[in-house]
Amino acid sequence: MLNEHSSNLTEGYEIGSAQAEGCSLPVVLVVILNYRTPGLTIGCLKSLVDEAKDLANIQVIVTDNDSGDGSNEKISEEIAKENWNWVKFIPLARNGGFAFGNNFPIRQALESKSLPPYVLLLNPDTIVKPGAIRALVEFMEQHPDVGIAGSRLEDPDGTSQCSAFRFHTFWSELDHGLRLGLVTQLLSKWIVAPPISDIACPTDWVAGASMIIRREVIEQVGLMDEGYFMYYEEMDFCLQAFRSKWKCWYVPESRVIHLVGQSSGVTNKKGTTKRRPQYVFDSRRRYFLKNYGSLYLIAADFLWLASFSIWRLRRILQRKPDGDPPYLLWDSLCNSFLFRGFKLDRNPT
Repeated sequence: MLNEHSSNLTEGYEIGSAQAEGCSLPVVLVVILNYRTPGLTIGCLKSLVDEAKDLANIQVIVTDNDSGDGSNEKISEEIAKENWNWVKFIPLARNGGFAFGNNFPIRQALESKSLPPYVLLLNPDTIVKPGAIRALVEFMEQHPDVGIAGSRLEDPDGTSQCSAFRFHTFWSELDHGLRLGLVTQLLSKWIVAPPISDIACPTDWVAGASMIIRREVIEQVGLMDEGYFMYYEEMDFCLQAFRSKWKCWYVPESRVIHLVGQSSGVTNKKGTTKRRPQYVFDSRRRYFLKNYGSLYLIAADFLWLASFSIWRLRRILQRKPDGDPPYLLWDSLCNSFLFRGFKLDRNPT
């Protein structure tokens, strides 16, 4: 199935009209990964109709991670019905995770030497507000030293979501586990989610729900690590870019509605909190072990387990509500260095 779609990514698109009309903005490749959310994906594409008219040189690739729920037919039929000639659909043969599904069309473009100047990763559970993509592209054009930028993600009512973050460290593990105001103040420089800014600002990493990447970053750093099934891969990618001297910025002028957790179900704010899936623990472990080594992983695991245990005890004594996923302490212990050791799992094939 994959070989059917191995041709040049520009084939089948009506591009080039922007140059004819004197458009100064470069081509942007938008990648949307679907997994059993065809309705959300179609809604996301509908929000891109005006963006496609505005930018003219926009290419959209929708990949599907072997959903097996009729997504292929539903999305393909909608594209044909609406005559969206700026969209291409690529069904994949397996569910290899977030990085795998997003990397596939980017890898094709790299191999065929047709990768546009910018790649925008966009979640299917997003609705792009007018001018959001233009704002990102114009920012990148004005700041050639910036390699990655992210949008302001918000709820349907306009409430801003945390979408610009600091890298995870063992200090952030301590703060996240303990949840004590005084400690949070002392560790303010290491808090993963700092106060939301209303103006563009540098940041460590941005959410992959709407993240634009300069082509040179991909050529220098490579693609996202497919050893992550889901979560931590965009943070890891931004860290590799940072180590290669590329800057990452948050651009709130680019506004995107994010229906949190609708794709994965892990961070869904509505309903009962579900037990955290295994791949979240695998991704966290991979991030620390790959980027900082075994001693750092020991420190991160120890601080998290100790601080979270204290929080659980304090929660009971103070009769605070329990908003954590079920079995989180037990699952964290089972996935710590005490039981998993220090072997870094190889990338899936």
